Amino acid sequence: MLTVGDKFPPFKLQAVVSREKGREFQEITEKSHPGQWTVAFLWPMDFTFVCPTEIAEFGRRHRDFQDRDAQVLGISTDTHFVHLAWRNDHEDLRDLPFPMVADTKRELSSALGVLHKQEGVPLRATFIVDPEGTIRFASVNDLSVGRNVDEVLRVLDALQTDELCPCNWKKGEPTLEVA
Repeated sequence: MLTVGDKFPPFKLQAVVSREKGREFQEITEKSHPGQWTVAFLWPMDFTFVCPTEIAEFGRRHRDFQDRDAQVLGISTDTHFVHLAWRNDHEDLRDLPFPMVADTKRELSSALGVLHKQEGVPLRATFIVDPEGTIRFASVNDLSVGRNVDEVLRVLDALQTDELCPCNWKKGEPTLEVA
């Protein structure tokens, strides 16, 4: 698995960006949001149970990520057509404000090293990538356990201070001073 200090892999994939007829799809690359932080999170597959709880929470917290100059990208190995069908079908996903990226050939998931060895679907992986394309945070959960969006925001805040942040540090609290 790629980890902190590695470059996020290049990619060029289709994504669902809207439910508006004729504007549903857009090609997304690692360079689509220059100068911004990227929060890329992967989920196992569409039309499941834990996944929509995470995806919907990232959607609800989208403004918090925008306030931190971070672009959220949701990624699974389902096609962009399946993503659109799920958005149309699931009330909590209809108006998502971030792209649902289709890694159909499993190229990005494979390059990141997050495919489940038996199931062949992405683990619940989260990557925070700085504006230069370097992974600054990597976390992976088992298929059955959803991630904590508040923790992703907390880590993003800490990384953006470019200072030493103690355990359980939160934005606005003092950072550590080197003696």
